[in-house]
Amino acid sequence: MTADPILVEIVEGTLASVEKEVETAIARTARSPMIRDAHDFRAGIHDARLRKLTGRSYSALVQPVVRDFPIAEMNPGDVYFHNDVYLSEGGIGHLPDLCVTVPVFHDGAVVAFVQAFGHHDDIGGAVPGSMPSHATSVFEEGLMVPPIKLWDRGTPNRAALTIMTRNSRMPDSLAGDLDAECSACLMGARRLGELFDRYGRAAVQACFDAIIAKTTETFRRELLAKIPEGTHVWEDYAEHDGVDEPRLHAQRITLTVDHAAAEPLVIDFTGTSPQAKGPINHAGDYADGVFLKKWLAPVLRNLADTPERMAELDVNEGVVPLMKLIFPEKGTLLTPIFPAPTNARTFVILRLLGVLAGVLAKATGGRMPADQETIRYTGVYGTAADGSPYLMREVLGGGSGGRWYADGEDTIHVVPDSRNIPVEFAESRWPFRVERLGLAVDSGGPGLYRGGLGYDKHVRMLRDASFMSIADRAILACWGVNGGRAGRPFLVTIDGREMEGLVDDSPVRAGEVIRIRTTGGGGWGSPYERDPALVAADVRDGKVSARGAADDYGVVLRAGAGGDPEPDLAATAALRDRLRAGVPADAPFFDRGPGFPKLSGGGRSAEVDHLT
Repeated sequence: MTADPILVEIVEGTLASVEKEVETAIARTARSPMIRDAHDFRAGIHDARLRKLTGRSYSALVQPVVRDFPIAEMNPGDVYFHNDVYLSEGGIGHLPDLCVTVPVFHDGAVVAFVQAFGHHDDIGGAVPGSMPSHATSVFEEGLMVPPIKLWDRGTPNRAALTIMTRNSRMPDSLAGDLDAECSACLMGARRLGELFDRYGRAAVQACFDAIIAKTTETFRRELLAKIPEGTHVWEDYAEHDGVDEPRLHAQRITLTVDHAAAEPLVIDFTGTSPQAKGPINHAGDYADGVFLKKWLAPVLRNLADTPERMAELDVNEGVVPLMKLIFPEKGTLLTPIFPAPTNARTFVILRLLGVLAGVLAKATGGRMPADQETIRYTGVYGTAADGSPYLMREVLGGGSGGRWYADGEDTIHVVPDSRNIPVEFAESRWPFRVERLGLAVDSGGPGLYRGGLGYDKHVRMLRDASFMSIADRAILACWGVNGGRAGRPFLVTIDGREMEGLVDDSPVRAGEVIRIRTTGGGGWGSPYERDPALVAADVRDGKVSARGAADDYGVVLRAGAGGDPEPDLAATAALRDRLRAGVPADAPFFDRGPGFPKLSGGGRSAEVDHLT
């Protein structure tokens, strides 16, 4: 059936509205700070062919549910649940990500699915929060649940819910979150059912086909056409797996572009390091890598003609036919063998976004942003004054990379709609004070376009507690590109004691201050080409220090008429000439920062960092 173009717009808008309504319902009714306040969750809508229809945020997969529960046997009011990494077809990365799936019915047949999955406070395991940084087995990470029917025809499975909450240190929050997610997805299924009732199954499904086909064609015509044909190679690294000493855990992409091929982008992960002993592995090699395709595809949007056009481009199942993923043999960071631990798999899947951006930068002469590392988990846990246990954990963002047309953004979060926990809420609920929450000065990588700044957060504990952190880029920095410099790495100190990025239970005494500096994005282009007036404005705004202006940008400042800093143009030109003379003619295209030699045996760059 040919889709009516007007109806396509109606259906597309309805899908976006239903997805947003589901997420709003979850946010308003969930119990845990991670879901309700930090918003580390997302919804997705899939059709009966398991294709993701919505593009506002990524979501898990329906494939594991229909694998174990045939569509023909599903009933209205059914709700399916899973969080098992190795039985999720690649859609779940670690056990705290819990997924609920609800089938949508029309005239007695399944016509679509509404799904929600999010990162929950605790699902058991060796440490509070279910993310043991020193785990060597998935069995240490919490309760594994393969796809099950959590609700049967509108009736909750109380036994299964009791088992899950019994294994959680935060049973009330977990129960409340699951109830919120199940109820919201059931509501979303009713909304979609009304769409089918209004326009008919054939007409709506034709619109689904048209929506997906439009994405395929748009990406091929507007984005992929900007990538020259050929083969390019690049790699980046995680630095620590929580078990072995820090070293370079490589994630490599060999990108081959052939515009005439049915799959114009071939992404080959061969050369990726063996699976780690610790929990930084990601089980991505399932269902032909369909989850990773949708995870990686947003990077391609940076090739759009304008930032405004980039923001208009959705990522739905239409991106899948454009890419072929080639995985190495079992036993690598991307192809781990059960029961390898995975709770810190963010180190790998976030790094893959940067690896794809890096290899595309090589292919396009730099038309990609510099690096960013915009998610990590930090928190504290202990006992409140009334004797009850508590857990505070939040997702703190960082600076995004400078772009070929603009500076990076400050303190962004890569998880859609996620945010830091509001200070007023935190202080009223947990025994600490937030004494500073601001931007980390000089954290953004210097460049023609500066990297965005990370957070600078100071927390004073009012009771003895334990600090926890799941963070990468504590040694390695977010790389700069095309002459831009790397940003500053992640850093946590507790009364001056420097913490590693992976920490489970570092003691913090009452009165001590935890200082957290998150990563700054890499810079784009030579910092000696940045307009001195912009550097002076950054100093005035507290984003760059006066010393950083001179050392990193070659800008000499003086006090202006109103007392604000202004550039001394003659002294700046002389200083920049001296600094440019120190830049080697064969400098690499990527700057990895001062931490790279510590893990590379002294080398300041990798072989793949040069354009030729």
